Order: sequence, then structure tokens, then C-alpha cells
Amino acid sequence: MIWKIILRSVICLLLITLLPAISCSKGGEEPPAGDPPQLVSSEPANGQTDVAEGITGITLRFDMNVTLAPSPQITLNGQQVSNLQPGLGGELKMTVPPLQPATNYTLLVPSHTVKGPTGLFNVSEIRITFNTRTPASPREGLSPEAEKLLQYLKLQEGKAILSGSMANVAWNISEAEWVHHHTGKWPAINCFDYIHLHASPANWIDYGDISIVEDWWNNRGVVSAMWHWNVPANSGKEGEYSFYWGTKPEETLFDVTKINDPSSEEYKRMISDIDKLSGYLKLLKNKNIPVVWRPLHEAAGNTGLYSGGTAWFWWGAGGAESFKQLWQLMFDRMTHHHGLDNLIWVWTSQMTDSDWYPGDDYVDIVGRDIYNEAGASNIRNEFTTLQNRYPDKPVALSECGNVARISDQWNGGAKWLWFMPWYDYNRTLNPGSDEFQQKTHEHASIDWWEDALAQPYVLTRDDLPDLYQ
Repeated sequence: MIWKIILRSVICLLLITLLPAISCSKGGEEPPAGDPPQLVSSEPANGQTDVAEGITGITLRFDMNVTLAPSPQITLNGQQVSNLQPGLGGELKMTVPPLQPATNYTLLVPSHTVKGPTGLFNVSEIRITFNTRTPASPREGLSPEAEKLLQYLKLQEGKAILSGSMANVAWNISEAEWVHHHTGKWPAINCFDYIHLHASPANWIDYGDISIVEDWWNNRGVVSAMWHWNVPANSGKEGEYSFYWGTKPEETLFDVTKINDPSSEEYKRMISDIDKLSGYLKLLKNKNIPVVWRPLHEAAGNTGLYSGGTAWFWWGAGGAESFKQLWQLMFDRMTHHHGLDNLIWVWTSQMTDSDWYPGDDYVDIVGRDIYNEAGASNIRNEFTTLQNRYPDKPVALSECGNVARISDQWNGGAKWLWFMPWYDYNRTLNPGSDEFQQKTHEHASIDWWEDALAQPYVLTRDDLPDLYQ
């Protein structure tokens, strides 16, 4: 009898001893100590209403490093997102389809999806809402073809970049042919130059023969044009012009400040030249060909960049006000007097020239010319500056040479609307020459082009829609 009493006492003692352990171990291991991860910020930000279209990445930032539950079901507007990448610093990056303009978005992260180092998951659902901005409507008064092209370009902003080539001096597609010869692909844009306006028509240059431009457009290529505007040199004699790259201020007596004096010889020549060029551009209008038009480029030169900086061309030598008056006069005379509604106007920034900007009503796209810059981050900084300075205008790499690869620029955040290397005169002057067979280039080698054309976001001529429809 006594042994039974002793046995019951021992069992009770064992139960009392084990009870806390049994209670704590219910369901497995001890629950982790600490706090669950908390969302700190996001890109786009919660509630943001002006998110740029075309963005393909969203980033969430937590107050601790995070991992994910198996098969996480994170969605954007009901569609599961992909390529979830938890990283250091509490970042969680994800890939989404390119954001569409004027759209309301909701990102949902279900509870028990994001786990911190403590082993605890987010307790509540995370909900991020934002809106993409509505793209500015094309400028009123554009031809149907120009309006459609400009709208198409605006829709590519941030999600695709058009490839471009520059004519070798004037009126050809030699650079585009060189790229196609070595890569099998045509650039999307070809830019022509009315640099020899003073000589045309002649047996060696005739801008009245638009067959090459018409053929480019008929093959779904985008037509661009610029104008190295030659004026009489220092002697002032009629027909005596400066070098083909344009007239430097020290090479001519031409005074752009006479834009305010209709009786001056300068004003009369400016009007005469604008009228002559308008006649040639009207030939393209009559064929329903829109033109991405980039006149009076790089006007400020080095002005404002450092002490003693000067303009590079006569159209900028009179300062910002004279330049803006010339731009606006050209715009008004071409658009209203000559009825050139097929022009999409591109103003080229020199970064330190915000006071040279002709105004939103006179500009459709902002360009930037960059040379000899291998740093993708430096290029990104310039792109971002212009994008923030002119938020309603797409920004293009309107000229370039010896710059970082397009893949590095794009991945670094410089999502230009298009890029256009300058021409190499000797390399592409004669498509039948031995020089043409070489892959090196003064500004952009075939290796550089191959990197660009390998990217899915780089558009070639074959990638463009039929803009006639």
C-alpha cells in the first residue's frame, strides 16, 4: 500500500516538473522573440499621383532584412508580379509589366508573406496604391501623321528607346546602311541635315529630291532633320559661307541680335533662309511625312558652364533672349505662315541653359548631346536633371559619341527616348569602300551597336508600327 502512495507522489512530481515544458513546446519550437518586419517606404510611394509610365520595377523598403514565404502571391492590379528579389538594407524589388499612362494601381502583399531575421512575418496585408500621370496631349495644330508619331513617341517614354543614325553630312542614310550591313538591323530613326541649303539646288546637292527621305518613311522609319545654318562669312560677300559644321561667332559678322530689326540685312537673311527651307520641308508635308525637327542646336555652347564660356554657333552668340526670339520667329513663320504642321520640335539643352528654353508652347521634345562620357551614372544624372526640369517633355539623347553602352545607361536609369551617334565621315562616306567594311567607328563601333541592339527595349525600324494606319 505504501509503495502505491510513493509511486503516485513520484508521478505527480514528474507531471508538475514537465508541465511547463509541455506547455511551452506545444506546436513545436519556442516562438521567436522580436518584431515582425515593418514597411518603411516604397517606390513608387504610397499615394503618389504622378508616377511616370513605362516603369517596370517596384521597390519596397522594410526596417530589417527580409526573405519571402514559399510561393509568395504578391499582385499588382490582380496580376502576380515576378522576379521578386529580397536584398540587403531591407529592400524587396520586383518586376512588373510596364506601367500604363493614366492608370490607378494597387500592389498587394498578403499577410505572412515577408519574413524578418526573427522569423516573424508581416502580420497584416500591405497595400500600396499609386496613379500614373496622364501624358500631355500632342500640341494642337499638328497634322494627323505628326500627331500620331508624337503620341507614339510619348508612349515609349520610360519603357523603350528608339535607335537612331545621322546622315553623313547631309542627305543620305550611309550610317544606317553601315549599321545594317554589320548587324542586319536598321536604326529606327534617320536624321538628315539641311546644311547645304545655301547651295541647293545643285548637281551635288538638291533637297528638292526627297526620294531618299520618302523611301525611309515608306519603310516605317522615323524621319528627323536638323539644320547647320550657314551664313555669309566675314567678308560679307554673297555666296561666301563658312565651314559645313556651321559658322562660329568669330568667323562671321552676322549679328543675331538684329532679330529685333526688320530693316537689317541679318533679319532679311534669316527670313529668306527660313522661307527657303520651309519650301523644302513643305515637300515632305505634301507627302504626309512628319519630321522630328531639331534646329538651332547646342545654342548656349559652353555659356554658363564655366567662366568665359561662349556659344559655339552664331545663333547663340547674342545670348539667351536673341536666341529665343529667333526660335520663336522660326516656329511661328514655319508653323503659321508656311503651314508646316508636320514638324515635331526638338530643343537641345546644354544643361546650364534653362533660361535659353524657348517655352513649352514652342517645344515638343528636349534633346541632349553627350560626347566622351563613359560614366553611366554621370549620364543618368544629366537625364534625370532634364526629366525633372521639363516634366512634360520626353528627353532624348539627340547626339552622342564615345559614351557608355546603352545597356549601362538604361540600367543605370538614363531612359532616353532615342539615341543617335554622330557620323564618322571617313567610315561611311562610301558604302562600297574598304573603310565601310571596318567595324570601328569614331563615335560608336559595331560592338557598341551590337550591345544596344541586343536589348529588348531598343527599337529598330522593323519594330515600329505602321504609322500610316
